[in-house]
Amino acid sequence: MGAPQGLRVRPRDGNAESVNLHDWIDELCDVLDVEAEIDEGLVLDLARVAAHNVERRSAPITTYLLGFAAGSSGANPEAVELLAGKAQRLAEGWDRPADAPDPLDVDDVEVPDDSVVDHSGETFEE
Repeated sequence: MGAPQGLRVRPRDGNAESVNLHDWIDELCDVLDVEAEIDEGLVLDLARVAAHNVERRSAPITTYLLGFAAGSSGANPEAVELLAGKAQRLAEGWDRPADAPDPLDVDDVEVPDDSVVDHSGETFEE
């Protein structure tokens, strides 16, 4: 199974300084047909905190969701900072190990089948 259709995977040359970040952002916005003011320091800081405190793979997902939330709400730069702050606080306080079960996915107690019991004469308090 290869890369998703539309994406080409190419080996990197290992030189992180070979791209001007501002040029990349401008070109990417043009290609994606979006007008955006981006505080790359804010986004990179959030990615770093998520990668270090949650797990490495959470960084791009965290920043994607920040952008999605900002775009969905039409957030101005100040609102984006507030959204990023919420995400950063969550990541900084994250203490669940990667293999920990989701606390919402607890095993439910088995409920006995009483479908044959006649409850028509019973009353229940609210």
